[in-house]
Amino acid sequence: MTTFIAHYKSLDSQADRARGLFEFESSSRMGSKGNAQDARIRMLELFGNDALAWSIERIERKPAKESQSNGQLELDFRAPVKKRKRKREYW
Repeated sequence: MTTFIAHYKSLDSQADRARGLFEFESSSRMGSKGNAQDARIRMLELFGNDALAWSIERIERKPAKESQSNGQLELDFRAPVKKRKRKREYW
């Protein structure tokens, strides 16, 4: 399962406008009906009856965590890659 982030908003005509985002998991592909349905179901689970009139604006993948921690540099002990010499062309 992949984690996604869904952005939602309430109708403009409502007095208390709601806008925000939430995370959900889905096994469906990005942009598919199944993915949108999973987002809608998760929104209803989180917010209940208040979310019936809300709409989902967009869905995006949750970015992966960075491999570096605390901004420290990593040391690379691998042997340097040899560059290929190009054949010299004579004109």
